[in-house]
Amino acid sequence: MTNKLSININIDGRIYPLTIVREDEEKYRKAAKILNEILLQYKKKYADHDQKDFLAMAAFQFVLKNLELEERVDESPFIEEVKELNEVLGDYLSINE
Repeated sequence: MTNKLSININIDGRIYPLTIVREDEEKYRKAAKILNEILLQYKKKYADHDQKDFLAMAAFQFVLKNLELEERVDESPFIEEVKELNEVLGDYLSINE
């Protein structure tokens, strides 16, 4: 049995066929639902704007949120742990030479 699944995602009334990993189906459908909800909010708030404006603003909103999340990720504890492990390994290897 294949791990791939063909689905159709509806974004703003247009259907997009996708082939995805079966386990990710719920995530893809949820993403499309959230995007459609955001587009609907923009349509209600800015009824006099073009459809491309709504898509552009939704894309901008998601990219901005992604950048904010990337800034929040603090990698320094992991980097310090790797440095410590590297030192321990270096000490161990120098003892056994």
